[in-house]
Amino acid sequence: MCGRFTFTLVEAEAKKRFKIQTILADHQPRYNIAPTQNIPVVVSDQDGNRVLEEMRWGLIPFWAKDAKIGNRMINARSETVAEKRSFKRLLTGRRCLVPADGFYEWKKEGKNKIPLRVTLKDNQAFAFAGLWDSWKNPQGQTVNSCTILTCQPNSFIKKIHHRMPVILSTKAEKLWLDSSVIDQAKLTKVLVPCPANDLKAYSVSTLVNSPRYDGPECVKAQ
Repeated sequence: MCGRFTFTLVEAEAKKRFKIQTILADHQPRYNIAPTQNIPVVVSDQDGNRVLEEMRWGLIPFWAKDAKIGNRMINARSETVAEKRSFKRLLTGRRCLVPADGFYEWKKEGKNKIPLRVTLKDNQAFAFAGLWDSWKNPQGQTVNSCTILTCQPNSFIKKIHHRMPVILSTKAEKLWLDSSVIDQAKLTKVLVPCPANDLKAYSVSTLVNSPRYDGPECVKAQ
């Protein structure tokens, strides 16, 4: 799964990396992003331009009666995304990139759980495959929310956790944001583990255990 991640790029760096034309979010570097928080996501507008927006992490389907359903929909299994009621429609019509430069997992060592930050070996930013939806709360306000797709772990992550987020290749990022692509088989084909050799991990402070902490100290090696 993916329950915490980082996106520490400043706005100019994020704009360049993800070829963003329009920024609608108040983007700041984030060091401990947690579920139910508002996060930056990249979507494609009607003209095919990339837009950085802000969405709630934890998908609230348009038909939901209560926003609390989003608390348990922070992730979606890629293996069944084309079948599940909550995700099937979004796969062909509401895809997004969730930009990041690392994510946290907790490795069991005896009775302890050691927090690890997983990044690309070259420390570059990347994108998780995401889906999003719009929901109206009882007050009539529109709430946009998203979920991060997960898959079976590669050999590197398997030593830490039984699931991992889908990290898209830059080629797959382009496909994922292309609204003209509606072939489910073509879309699900890119929802695979990234190469194990692309990743590295290091221990970080237990400060990341609490979403109250969201500063540079969270990503410092211990």
